[in-house]
Amino acid sequence: MRGDACAGVTAIVTGASKGGTGTAIALRLAAEGAKVAITARSVDGLEETRDRIERAGGTCLVIPLDLADPDGGRTTLVERVEAELGPVDVLVNNAAVNGYVPFNQVTQHDLERNLQVNLWAPWELMKGVIGGMRQRRRGWILNLTSFAAELPPGPPFPSNKPATGGFQYGASKAALNRLTVAAASETYGEGIAVNALTPQAAIATPSLIEAGWISGPMFEPLETMAEAALALCTGDPSILTGRIAFSLQLLLEFERPVRDLSGRDLIDGWQPSDLAKVIAGQEQNLAESGWPDAYSFGRRHSPRP
Repeated sequence: MRGDACAGVTAIVTGASKGGTGTAIALRLAAEGAKVAITARSVDGLEETRDRIERAGGTCLVIPLDLADPDGGRTTLVERVEAELGPVDVLVNNAAVNGYVPFNQVTQHDLERNLQVNLWAPWELMKGVIGGMRQRRRGWILNLTSFAAELPPGPPFPSNKPATGGFQYGASKAALNRLTVAAASETYGEGIAVNALTPQAAIATPSLIEAGWISGPMFEPLETMAEAALALCTGDPSILTGRIAFSLQLLLEFERPVRDLSGRDLIDGWQPSDLAKVIAGQEQNLAESGWPDAYSFGRRHSPRP
C-alpha cells in the first residue's frame, strides 16, 4: 500500500467485477487506504477483485446484486455496507449498460434496462448515502458518464458513434449528468462533492482489448480513469463539485501524476506533460469523422433576438 489519501474512508464502487473501470477504481481507492465495498452480478468477478485488493493489503466487502432490478437489493445496499464497514464516505456509480442501436430498433426492454442501471440505480444509491454525508458534512459522490451524453453537432451530423445509434445509452447518461449537477447544487456548502467523470476516449478494458476495439489514438488506459476518479473522490468539496469532467483534461488541468493501480509507479506516456498531445490526437480523430472541436462542447443554438 502506497498512500493514505483515503485513510479512514469507506467506499462503494458498483460494477467492479470485470477487471475494467470499476475494478481499477476500487483498487486505486484501496491502495490509498479506503475500505471498499464492491457490487455487480458476477460473484466470480467480484471475488477476483476482492482477491486483488486483499493481496495488496486492503479491505474489501463483496455484495453481489443486479442493479437493473428495482427489487434486487439496491435499495438496501448502503445499509448493508454501513453495517459491515461503517459510514459510507465515497460512492462511485460505475455500473453501466450501453449499446448502440438505431432509435427505432431499441426495444422497450433495452431502454428500461439502460435507464434502470444508468440512472435509477445511481439515483437510489445517492439518496441512500446523502443523509449520512450531510450529517457528517463529509462525502464524495462520483458518477461515471460518457461522451455519448453530449449532443452531436449538425447538420451535417458526424458519421461515427455515438452520434449514430447512441440514443438509449446517451439519453440515460445525459440524465445522469443532470442528476449530478442537481445534487451538487443542492448539497453545495455541506462538505459534499458530487461529480461525473467521462473517459476522454474508449477505456482499454480487458473486454475491449479482447474484442480488438482498442487501436489508434482513441483509447486511454485504466490507470488514467482510476487516477482521475481518485482526484474527484478526494478533492475539496467547496471547490471541486458539479463537474462533468473529462479524464485526461482533468489530469492535465491539475497536473496530476498518473500512477499504476497500486499507487506506486508512474505510467509511461500518460503523465501531464504527455496529455495535451494525446487529447489533440483524439480530437483530430473525431474531427475527421465530422465532429469538430469535440472537446470544446460548442453547440449551435437559436440566435438571440
